[in-house]
Amino acid sequence: MAIPATQMRPGMIIKHKDQLHLVFKVEHRTPGNLRAFIQAKLRNIRTGAMFEERFRSADAIEKVVVDEVSMDFLYADGDDYYFMNPVDYEQTVLKGSTLGDAIEYLTPNLQIKVSYHDGNAVGIELPAAVELEVVETEPGLKSATASSVTKPAKTETGLVVQVPAFINQGEKIRVDTSEGSYLSRA
Repeated sequence: MAIPATQMRPGMIIKHKDQLHLVFKVEHRTPGNLRAFIQAKLRNIRTGAMFEERFRSADAIEKVVVDEVSMDFLYADGDDYYFMNPVDYEQTVLKGSTLGDAIEYLTPNLQIKVSYHDGNAVGIELPAAVELEVVETEPGLKSATASSVTKPAKTETGLVVQVPAFINQGEKIRVDTSEGSYLSRA
């Protein structure tokens, strides 16, 4: 199934140069007076080799059709991440190296889709946005409601997001999983 490069998300499985790759990280870049492009960090599923690839925004990417099973994220134990199928309560364990940057968006009970290829769990597909709690940031300014000034905020998963100045510690925010950017308050 062909999708535009702009719809690539961390955790997706794509076919690139006739091999299966797991998308680790996706950045949409628009450098000055040049055309926009997508910088993606990919991992070859067969060899485990990591590399970065640049795609034009209009490039067609072949998304591999894999068996997707809806699962809930349970917890992390070191480098092991545990998921449970809510239908038959079967658990699946995935390594952090398989999940890549997707681990920065995993919160307990988050519903995701685990991708299986040839009977092996090869990655996950995250929802478009997740709710994360801000655990560390500078105090908010009441007068900064319409300002375009941002500040870094550390979330419960360790992800650092640039947020508007009025966001305080302890608030929940919605974060776009494709770019890791702030969307709104939750």
